[in-house]
Amino acid sequence: MLLITPISPNFKGLKCSVFGRFRALQSRNIYGIMKKRYVAGGENEMYNLNWSRSDLTRQKLGTFCEYYAKMSLASYGVSIYTSEVDDHGIDFIAESKRGFLKFQVKAIRKGTGYVFMREEYFDISDQSLYLFLLLLNDGEHPIEYLIPATTWDNDSSNIFVYHSYKGKKSKPEYGLNISAKNIPQLERFKLENMITAI
Repeated sequence: MLLITPISPNFKGLKCSVFGRFRALQSRNIYGIMKKRYVAGGENEMYNLNWSRSDLTRQKLGTFCEYYAKMSLASYGVSIYTSEVDDHGIDFIAESKRGFLKFQVKAIRKGTGYVFMREEYFDISDQSLYLFLLLLNDGEHPIEYLIPATTWDNDSSNIFVYHSYKGKKSKPEYGLNISAKNIPQLERFKLENMITAI
């Protein structure tokens, strides 16, 4: 069963808000990467932009990206529900004008690479399921994409792939191949282009 805690888009004064939890984690120094710093030119950065640093483990990066995704959607007025447990690959749930939506969050460092979702946890017929993808290039803020799971059923490009691994130990998976050559094809899935659709 998925246990969820509501997070209102009205952040002010709410102890349960994403921002409140995010600050609490910072104060306990869980991240270690989230300290306020100043960069050349005097720009004030609230978080680290060196995504390739060795102490930013996959687990720490995953935690950061999940909170970042929640805050991004919340900034558009979307209500966020955070799961107390990772239930069948669902990282969090949001409520929009379309109703309740489910999200898996993935990240790729250096802007290109491959991410995958296990077939058993990623139903490409589910119109309420999305991949929230963050591309991370050193020195830059995350580039955010919101990709419907149904894309894997409707798109014939070589970006959206399926591997059955028939006869092998690996479990079937849906994947996303991202290269410098094909990344422009993801433009339509950028968060700012997709937010009105959800």
